[in-house]
Order: sequence, then C-alpha cells, then structure tokens
Amino acid sequence: MYEKERQELIDCALSMEAHGLIVQSGGNVSRRMPCGNILMTPSAMAYGSMDPEDLVLMDPDGKIIEGTRRPSSDHQALLYIFKHMPQVNVILHTHQPYAVALSLVADELPACTTTLIDELQGAVPVAPFTRSSDEGMGISVVTHCNGSLAVILKHQGVMAYGKDPEQALSAAIYLEEGCKGYLAALATGRPVARLSAEQVAAESQERGYYGQP
Repeated sequence: MYEKERQELIDCALSMEAHGLIVQSGGNVSRRMPCGNILMTPSAMAYGSMDPEDLVLMDPDGKIIEGTRRPSSDHQALLYIFKHMPQVNVILHTHQPYAVALSLVADELPACTTTLIDELQGAVPVAPFTRSSDEGMGISVVTHCNGSLAVILKHQGVMAYGKDPEQALSAAIYLEEGCKGYLAALATGRPVARLSAEQVAAESQERGYYGQP
C-alpha cells in the first residue's frame, strides 16, 4: 500500500541528507494520507539502505496499521502536529546545524530576506527547549508556529512542514540558507537591516509570474 508515497518520503529524506540537514539516521519524514492515516519513516535506520516496506503506516492515534518496524521515536510529537494543524500534510524533522546554532543565540529568525518570506511565509520562531522524542515537541511547534512553515526547536533541530514533500523540503532548505546568512550578518558586529511590516506584506503578495504555467 502506498508504494509511490513511501518512495517519495525516502527520496525526501535522502535530499535532506544531501543538503546537510541531517546525518546518518537522524531526523524523520512523515505524511498524512488522504484517508487520514500517517506514513512515517522508521526509527534509527539509515535512509540510504531503507526500503519502502520499512516505512510504518499508523492511524491518527498511533496504532500501527502496516509495517514491522518501530516508527520514529518522535511519532507522538508528529501525530500531535498532524492533529492540530490540518493544513499540514508532510512534516520533516531535521537537525540542521545553522538553524540549531541560531537557536542558541536568538529567539527568532527574522523575515529579513525575500527568500524567507517567499519560502517560509515570514519570520521563523525559535521554540523553547523540549525533550527529544516527547509529545512536547509537537505542542511547542503548534504553540509557536505563528504562520511560518517551520519552527526551530532550541538546542535540537527543526520541524518544517507543508502541503506536500516539495513545500516542506523547500522550507527546510531555505531556512538553513537563511540562518547561514543571518548568522554571517550577526558575526560582523554591525546592526542587521530589517524589513518593515509593510515591506514584508508587499513581498508576501501573489505576483503571478514566478514559475511555469
């Protein structure tokens, strides 16, 4: 069941690894299926050797429907996010280093570049520390998301999400790029230029000419 979607999640995890957002078996990828069930990568397995049948299918309450592997140790947090954010269909959990570094010195990645506005819908909050593999991670994401397509978890990593794997992956990749740029700007010791609320709103408007018809 869901062979195509299973492979898409593995491919997404491999892209996360290729972009330096995770290493080895770190992080996880999960997807809400049209029926409401959740497809999720297994716990502590390397993505390069993962087969589609290794993924776990569970109901919204966490009952295993299909699969012999243990699901991600973060499954309770992921299920909480899916339950409380119905607009989200895909969640990526990463340990991307620049976002984690930013979490140690800031409470937010401000919407200071057009890419952050276009790809993450604005500023990205940093949520307070919560223990790994705990539902509290999910509660923290839902509490602090504030319209962004990602939340940075202090001392830990990132939850990036979207309507499909492409949107969630784009959010995670461009978040890391944004963190690199912001940290580089902070390292100069000079004030970091900000965009006004009016400028952010203008950039957020649909312009209708990006991409292909």
